[in-house]
Order: sequence, then structure tokens, then C-alpha cells
Amino acid sequence: MRPWADIAAQISSSAGFSFDVEKTVSIGGGCINETYRIEGTGRQFFLKLNDADNLPMFEAEAAGLQEIRRSRTLRVPAPVCWGRNDSQAWLVLEYLEMGNLSSSGATAMGEGLAAMHRVYSEKFGWMRDNTIGATPQINSYSSNWIQFWREQRLGYQLQLAQVNGYTGKLRTQGEQLMAQLELFFPEAKPVASLLHGDLWSGNYGFDRAGQPVLFDPAVYYGDREADIAMTELFGGFPAAFYAAYREAYPLDPGYATRKTLYNLYHILNHLNLFGSGYLRQAEQMTSRLLAEIR
Repeated sequence: MRPWADIAAQISSSAGFSFDVEKTVSIGGGCINETYRIEGTGRQFFLKLNDADNLPMFEAEAAGLQEIRRSRTLRVPAPVCWGRNDSQAWLVLEYLEMGNLSSSGATAMGEGLAAMHRVYSEKFGWMRDNTIGATPQINSYSSNWIQFWREQRLGYQLQLAQVNGYTGKLRTQGEQLMAQLELFFPEAKPVASLLHGDLWSGNYGFDRAGQPVLFDPAVYYGDREADIAMTELFGGFPAAFYAAYREAYPLDPGYATRKTLYNLYHILNHLNLFGSGYLRQAEQMTSRLLAEIR
């Protein structure tokens, strides 16, 4: 049984008006949560549901959305409330009517992301851990970006891969790669920028006014190249986006090599989440990176 009454009561308490769930519409597109549009009392909201013990995931997502909102750069849905009962956890967000991609919207997204990446922190990481997909993402603060990436990104995923039985070439070359990460940063000095953290094509859209909207963040402060790299991993970002971003905040030439280093994190995560179909790609990326520094 879905916790409609509990959710309605919390919306009423948090939003300051009476709300009853009168209609629910299942929305597809995700593989982690159940998602719905819930309607009632002349209002509508976007709802995510999962098992009760996943409330910390929703708490972290709400905090990430609030972090981006405070940057006053790109639009994200506003968190309304989050909670749980004995069986399920939920996150209620502002419901946004979506529109279509336009060249002006793509330009605005590139400019907005560049502005978001100019929101800096003194250290890499974030105030709390969150998730990348369904995998824990550790965000303990560090003053050293290379150490952060070695221990809390690549190292963490490689340890998970070993637990999942992926040893052999991936483990051996992964250890070699982590021991030589400094070689990928001969002159670059990354700063701790506000990152979306999971910026693939399924996590952005445009509202009815044509303005860009970001969804489902895995927020932390890190090298902005990591966000840009992920936009290239699976495609789906228009040329106008990249042109606007580079005009507003040019990228270091070394990005062309480091983007593979940053995207290896996500491919390892896919390997750990979805299985051996990603093993060959992870091994090829690791080999390519080692070849760059030999």
C-alpha cells in the first residue's frame, strides 16, 4: 500500500496549506525509485518512493537540490518535504511542466553551468555523503583533489569491483593508474567547484519557457572537468551547450585526456551496479589512460 495519507499530511505541514492526494500518475524513466505525479486540491507535485531505509538517499538529494538553488545559477525542482513510514520513504518535489530543447535553451544551460562551476568551496567534497545512482558516494572533505579522486572516487569503485569479483586485469591496472594520478595534472590546479555530479542527458531538461532545468544531482565540490566529462560519456548534449560553456569558462587543454579519467569513475559504477557488460569498457579505459603516461 502506498503511503498517500502520510505524504499528504507532510505536504500540508511543510507547505502550509491543506493537501489531499486525489490522483496519482506513474511516471517512468528511472530505475532506482518509483516516481509519480500526485495531484489534489488544485496542486500537483513530483514524488519519489523507495524502501524506508533509503530515506538518507532522499535527504541527501534534497540537500543537493538546495545547494544548487542557493547558487542562483541553474533551475532545479524545489524540495517540498521528505520522510518515511514503516515501509516506504519519499521525496516530494516541485512539479515542473517540461518543454522542448531550443538553441537558446542550450546556450543558457552552458552559461548557467559555467556560472555554477564558479561557485567555489575551500575544500573538495561536501558536507555529507550521497549516492551516485544507487551506490554510496563518499564526500569527506579534502584539501587535495588528486587524493580525493584516488581514495573517494576511483579507489572506492575499484574496491567495490573487487568485492563483486572483478579482479585480474582491472585490479592490476587500476592500482597502477591510482599510483600515478599526479601525472595527469602536470600544470592544472583544479579548484573546488560546485558540481551536479551525475550530469548525463537524462538529468536535464527544459521548462515550458525554454529555460534549462537540472534533476537528480549527486552534488559535491570538485574539478569542474568531471561534470563536463560526464556530459560526453553517453552523449545527448547539443553543440550550443559546449560552445556557450567554453566561451564563459574555457577548459584547460589537458581536459582532453583527463575526461577519460573522470568518466572511468562512472563506468566502474555501472560495472558495479549493472554487471559485466561494462567490464571490457572499464579495462579499455584504464589501458588507454596508462598508455598516456608511459
